[in-house]
Amino acid sequence: MGFASKLSACLPPATAGLVAVLVGYTGAAIIVVQAFQAAGAAPAVIGSWMTVLGLSMAVSTLGLSLWFRRPILTAWSTPGAALLVVGVHGHSIGETVAAFMFCGALTLICGLTGAFARLMERVPRSLASAMLAGVLLEFGLDAFSIGGHDRWIMIAALAAWLLGRRLVPRYAVLVMLVAGAAAATVEGHLSVTALEWHIAAPAPITPAFSISAMLGIGVPLFVVTMASQNAPGVAMLENAGYRPPISAILVVTGALTILLAPWGGFVTCLAAITAGICLTRDAHEDPERRYQATVAAGIAYAAAGLCGGSIASALQALPAALVAVLAGLALLPAIATSLASAMNEANNREAAALTFLVTGSGIHIAGIGAPFWGLLTGTLAMIVWRYRPVRVPGR
Repeated sequence: MGFASKLSACLPPATAGLVAVLVGYTGAAIIVVQAFQAAGAAPAVIGSWMTVLGLSMAVSTLGLSLWFRRPILTAWSTPGAALLVVGVHGHSIGETVAAFMFCGALTLICGLTGAFARLMERVPRSLASAMLAGVLLEFGLDAFSIGGHDRWIMIAALAAWLLGRRLVPRYAVLVMLVAGAAAATVEGHLSVTALEWHIAAPAPITPAFSISAMLGIGVPLFVVTMASQNAPGVAMLENAGYRPPISAILVVTGALTILLAPWGGFVTCLAAITAGICLTRDAHEDPERRYQATVAAGIAYAAAGLCGGSIASALQALPAALVAVLAGLALLPAIATSLASAMNEANNREAAALTFLVTGSGIHIAGIGAPFWGLLTGTLAMIVWRYRPVRVPGR
């Protein structure tokens, strides 16, 4: 095979892998940075954590794809990051890191015991979706309440996003980012000369174990990641004709989360939406060779990890109005899907609505955040409303 033939054979999977990473970063990196800020991480620590997170996704994607020869793409949990933005208040950064580790431990246990399917059967999908919708509600509202503080930035970003969704839906968030940044530059709220490339040094945080943080952060993070990332990620692989090694995936991602949590690897999981980019004929005509696309994605993750400090500083330099619009509109598909899934089952609709309202309220009780209380309240409502006393014959 000549050089031109080899290049033409390698180009589609390499392009698919690069696009998958690009879409993942442009759609969610700003939310991850917001989550780290909410956790109390300093700017230098955020840069370090973005580096470690990129390298974690690179290692897991490359290792799983090359070992099993299947297109297995890992990612951070965007819904999990959104949960952290609203759920870590009242906890120290050390407690938050310990909650990351607890989430990783639960994932590892599921992988070792094969309990993933049984566990997800115990958590009604409608309630998990309602909890996620409640978490994401604040982002959708902030897109217009905070974004409206600088209306020209909001209008430019919104217009670009609407056109992007029509013309180039895969790159709509990137188009919105470029248009919003251009408007911010014209308004004098963004200076491109202040941005510089640098590699962030590792900055670990000592975990501080707390029951309230484990229940208020770790458990909801685990549930949301399993329901919104791992479950659909497995479904996408199966729909594409692959038999995913579920236990191995959970063991690897859970172990990496435990190991790297002090360095910012808050959760590593299966990719859901972006995984589809690497599962079609556009990635490779031969299904047995589509793993090459996720290998390319792993290499792109490593490059993004090395640039983690620069990516973090660039995102932190964006004006608050643009950040709010970016996050809210990037999460709009997730908000719509979560609401639809939450209200899909008529028997669970009122319990799901209760879960959504409690979670969206942002209440904190005993140091535990609203996502946990929302899920608990909805579950209790479902139990009470469905309970039927056992009737003894003759009484």
